[in-house]
Amino acid sequence: MSGATTSGTEIFAARAVKKDVAPGHFREACGLKLSTIGLGTYLGATDDATDDAYTEAILEAVGMGCNVLDTASTYRCQRSERAVGRALEKLAKAGVDRDQLVLASKGGYMAFDGAPPENLKEWIEERYIARSLFGPEDLARGNHAITPAFLADQLDQSLTNLGVSTIDIYYLHNPEVQLAVRDRDAFRDQLRSAFEFLEGAVAEGKIAFYGTATWNAFRVAAGSKDYMSLEEIVGIAREVAPEGHHFRFLQAPYNLAMTEGLSAQTQTVEGETLSLCQAAQSIGVNMVASAMIAQGRLTQGLPDWLGTLFKGFATDAQRCIQFVRSTPGVVTGLVGMKTIDHVRENLAVARVPPAPMEDFLKLFEVDSSE
Repeated sequence: MSGATTSGTEIFAARAVKKDVAPGHFREACGLKLSTIGLGTYLGATDDATDDAYTEAILEAVGMGCNVLDTASTYRCQRSERAVGRALEKLAKAGVDRDQLVLASKGGYMAFDGAPPENLKEWIEERYIARSLFGPEDLARGNHAITPAFLADQLDQSLTNLGVSTIDIYYLHNPEVQLAVRDRDAFRDQLRSAFEFLEGAVAEGKIAFYGTATWNAFRVAAGSKDYMSLEEIVGIAREVAPEGHHFRFLQAPYNLAMTEGLSAQTQTVEGETLSLCQAAQSIGVNMVASAMIAQGRLTQGLPDWLGTLFKGFATDAQRCIQFVRSTPGVVTGLVGMKTIDHVRENLAVARVPPAPMEDFLKLFEVDSSE
């Protein structure tokens, strides 16, 4: 299966709108139409029941207007990728072609095969070090590496798991972890080598675009040990591919409890201090928000005034999703969904356009102590 295309994602969006999905539910990025709500596959047990649940949830979500599917080789010991792959097969038989869907995965963490190994040290030695995919000096926190050989192995495994020939967005998974064991200059060298590999993967057609999926790096203040400058990182991509790089996406947590992507000015672009959302827009990188409902922690108990601003929604989870997808600069927000009920609750938001700017900004005028 090849990757997402302009015409394919336009067909998907047009079909979804005919099914009462709001036109504003889709945003354009890199010539593709992306749904403002994407399905994540991070959480869950490593068992067949959870595999089947994710596959069925994906089928339901796509039918309700979600065409962004996010996974990673390390999620649930590769089982999430394989569940996505089975869903893609079923969708193709149902008439939803691969080119209508935007598929994202990640590499950086060692991925167990179905379940953790009995002897982790021996497994690392046999699976990675003996094959020269990385050396002990390349490891951070015992489970993270971004050497080109390791990324090549991880990418090929992801393509096999997913049953596709192209992954639309391939993220370096939490590269800031490497800053725990090396200095900034060495880290920049690592990124340069990784980007060289990823640009080569684009040339081979294995990926269409790449970026970074982080947790802390873009939210913390400059000077923090695990801080990353988006301007600097994109600058490395430009050095690697001066005629046109493919670092076009970033993923970072953003929700009502973690608003730093919009509210904290952690980035600097051409001497101007900006929030991550602003910086990404300025540089030409598309922001994907992870943890829209904070892995379920924001699904209840939110203040009443939030319902006043985001009217027409029945649950706090829906209001959280509306907040994220209405944020200027956010292309897509991800929420983990592995039950049909949750899919139906969350994707019901797609029937409403994102909040207009004036309504969204009122959120920051409200006295939250009320």
